[in-house]
Amino acid sequence: MKLPRRKFLHLAAGASVLSSVSRFAQAQAYPSRPVRLIVGFPAGLTPDIVARLIAQPLSERLGQQVIVDNRPGAGSNIGAEAVVHAPADGYTLLVVTWANAVNATLYRGLNFDIVLDIAPIAGTFRSPLVMVVNPSFPAKTVPEFIAYAKASPGKINYASPGYGTASNMAGELFKMMAGVDLAHVPYRGSYMPDLIAGQVQATFTPIATAIEFVRASELRVLAVTGAARSDLLPAVPALAEFLPGYEAHVWHGIGTPKNTPAAIINKLNSEINAVLADPKTKERFAEVGGTVLGGSPADFGKLIADEIEKWGKVILAANIKVQ
Repeated sequence: MKLPRRKFLHLAAGASVLSSVSRFAQAQAYPSRPVRLIVGFPAGLTPDIVARLIAQPLSERLGQQVIVDNRPGAGSNIGAEAVVHAPADGYTLLVVTWANAVNATLYRGLNFDIVLDIAPIAGTFRSPLVMVVNPSFPAKTVPEFIAYAKASPGKINYASPGYGTASNMAGELFKMMAGVDLAHVPYRGSYMPDLIAGQVQATFTPIATAIEFVRASELRVLAVTGAARSDLLPAVPALAEFLPGYEAHVWHGIGTPKNTPAAIINKLNSEINAVLADPKTKERFAEVGGTVLGGSPADFGKLIADEIEKWGKVILAANIKVQ
């Protein structure tokens, strides 16, 4: 049966309204069952720890359990792809990290685009790294380190957990901005024993990883990698004091599949920001070397885009490839 054009348009408009009403009702009822928060890293690493620190109070605020689901592998790409292909209903969320921004350039031929396929909800956590050296290393300040490196090109080794990691990216950015030649030594396991033994001379590592070694005088900290000094190490200078514009942070946030209703995204943003505003959250974040981020979905989206552009330039300039 062929419908008159006017009746067809009326029915189509009605269907559109019903769809909008249905999506609104879905958002109003959200959440009516547990929510999964996928982390692309193994349990016990900082992204997992921060996710669990957020999940518990967020569960209380939402009235439904937020379940942390670890999906490690391929530099966190496995977890991201799982969320990209999940229903856009707010029940599958992703811990988005600096690694996703790096991976956008580092991994060729990804089956997803972190900007186009994941809708940002809110930033959660940010932490600078620290530049540390073996105590026997002759340089005691960043200017002395740079002068020594320029006098001995290629003879200083810096360690990292692998290509494309935060340590590697911070080290390559330092090399570019300081104009020095350091040898990158990637490790499959922990590089700390070799660093403490003096087999490698330096690294850029999370504060939480280094702090106990620094306190035990097994490592010497030269600088933090943030744009300014850290409240956690106020006596330690920022690298930007010697290399204006230098900045390297690890950061986390939460995203959801594209086309998730705006009402759900806004509700999650509001509740996550409330969790981050709690002094207990700030205190717990400080224990793992970081501070709260917070802000709007647009704020987090801008951070992701800016970091993709920044680290993409470093990866291409340094010719970094996944090994």
